[in-house]
Amino acid sequence: MQKGKEAKPHIGIYGRRNTGKSSLINRFAGQEIAIVSDVAGTTTDPVKKSFEITDFGPVILIDTAGADDSGELGEKRIKKTIGTINTIDLAILVITNNLFDDFELELVKEFKSKDVPYFIIHNKSDIEPLSNKIRSDLEQKINCNILEFSNVTNKNIDEIVDLIKKTIPESSYKTPSLVGDLISYGDIVLLITPIDIEAPAGRMILPQVQAIRDILDNDAIAIVLKEREVDAFLRKTQVKPALAITDSQIFLKADASIPKDIPLTSFSIVLARLKGDFENYIKGTLKISELNDGDRILLLESCSHHVSCDDIGRVKIPRWLTNFTGKDLEYDVVAGLDNLPRPITDYSLVIQCGGCVITRKQLLNRIKPATLANIPINNYGMAIAYVQGIYKRAIAPFVKIEKSSIDYL
Repeated sequence: MQKGKEAKPHIGIYGRRNTGKSSLINRFAGQEIAIVSDVAGTTTDPVKKSFEITDFGPVILIDTAGADDSGELGEKRIKKTIGTINTIDLAILVITNNLFDDFELELVKEFKSKDVPYFIIHNKSDIEPLSNKIRSDLEQKINCNILEFSNVTNKNIDEIVDLIKKTIPESSYKTPSLVGDLISYGDIVLLITPIDIEAPAGRMILPQVQAIRDILDNDAIAIVLKEREVDAFLRKTQVKPALAITDSQIFLKADASIPKDIPLTSFSIVLARLKGDFENYIKGTLKISELNDGDRILLLESCSHHVSCDDIGRVKIPRWLTNFTGKDLEYDVVAGLDNLPRPITDYSLVIQCGGCVITRKQLLNRIKPATLANIPINNYGMAIAYVQGIYKRAIAPFVKIEKSSIDYL
């Protein structure tokens, strides 16, 4: 399945100021894509660069500020650098002069806490090679691969690229099929895609495009139509789709139009199973019925977009939740990967979008603070299906396949 730019594997480059992080990125790319200077602290904010690794594929390289930055601004830069660890699939820690101390140990601690694989590059080895003692100490302390490198001689660049290929998790670039386990060769899949005020002009939204591609990759047939055409299509053609996928916002209309013997779900729920914590989403969705007056709900949108007057996250879901529960609820909506406006423990429920524009790693790290704090989490599509009374039908195809032990009925 083809990915958007942000869904490519992300590789973060970390280390102290003036260790040659930006130069390393330029060596990878074979061109000057990162600003290089002898002045420590030239890179002030994380900078993303697209890069194609031969015999592997496209990745996003993230050049970060020095972990030893100083002053009030330096502390803010370090905070941004640490924040990028939530978004990456692989970390490369760059050191020089055989120096590995508290700054590096803190970065390693962050990598491990986020389950991010990493390796170390000892840069500027033409000036001072890596000592056997430091190598031995590091192998005992942190047990990871260590390579020598020099931006001057370009020695070992191929070994670094090979190590990237070996270390980065397959899950970051080999995406499972969206619906491949639900359909067979020649099956017809009905995609119900409303063209409303939130639909982008002249094109379809990413989850719809991803679904079409995935259906074709599985040698099945995708039929795309608007919600008001479903009844006429089924009546005139007598076609019985193997699966119907709808935009979550028109679940009720789709539920009424699609015969009960045809599996029905939504684009958001399909993505929830692919990228999210599906088991905990199921548990968390049931908690909607336990909300009380004054509870605060956090809605997480992975993308940033122009907000319409009937926005799904800011308007529709809050309205549906309030009407369903009959409670006086508070809502916060956070777009992209921005910081939360308050501590995660202030929330009674977290609702995450499908996450079509980000990686699975980024999405899981986004919701991880909630799961660690035992705060219920769920998904846009699952929440909508639940409050509209069609939750069982919407998740039935996936629960049946995965043989979930959860009694969602």
